[in-house]
Amino acid sequence: MVLHRARDANILSPEMLVMTESVMRVSGMQVRDVMVPATLMIGVDEASSADAIYTVVVESGHSRFPVMSGQEVKGILLAKDLLLYADQKKASFRMADILRPAFFVPQSKRLDILLRDFRVKRNHLAIVLDEYSHVAGLVTIEDVLEEIVGEIEDEYDTDSADDIRKRGENIFLVRGRTPIADFNEFFASGFAEDEFDTIGGLVLKSFGHFPKRGESTKMGDWRFRVLHCDSRRIHLLEVKKKI
Repeated sequence: MVLHRARDANILSPEMLVMTESVMRVSGMQVRDVMVPATLMIGVDEASSADAIYTVVVESGHSRFPVMSGQEVKGILLAKDLLLYADQKKASFRMADILRPAFFVPQSKRLDILLRDFRVKRNHLAIVLDEYSHVAGLVTIEDVLEEIVGEIEDEYDTDSADDIRKRGENIFLVRGRTPIADFNEFFASGFAEDEFDTIGGLVLKSFGHFPKRGESTKMGDWRFRVLHCDSRRIHLLEVKKKI
């Protein structure tokens, strides 16, 4: 109430009000609220060759990868470290030479404390463990900051001209902001355009609640799985149609 009075008195701008409220909300959130679940993690196998890892790096566009041995995380691989093994040096590649220690956090850790730990430890990614010390997912500093300032786009994010991308056989990546009219035109579908403008809004209605990453919903012959969201909106969906 005090913050809203400050806005009404032109002491706080509307943007600062939203950000301050977001900071207050984050202090009550836990890692489990924003983490990428283990089923959606993109990692590399400890025994992978340099060529195999290069392929994963190029296709994902990520800069950090959990290094896995079965279901266990052995450490973190930074894509930039692979530059040491370009061209003729690939034969000398050994994962152990560039493997960095993983930073582990529990699902119940508060986001404001995690943000502080990221800063102090100079880490950008943490592996999330459940109550049985099993890998539950991962969380990045970007995931936390997006809860405060909204979506942060980088050079690997799709732009407005590339809201729908093919990912595999009958599987597509679709931005939540994609107009329903554009979705219908691309897929020859018939979703109603009178109640919502974007596919993200339509999917949100189908859920009936604000979904977490990894949750799925079906509308007719379509399955929508949330790949990226924050507390405000759905940003990225995996879309698949039954054949």
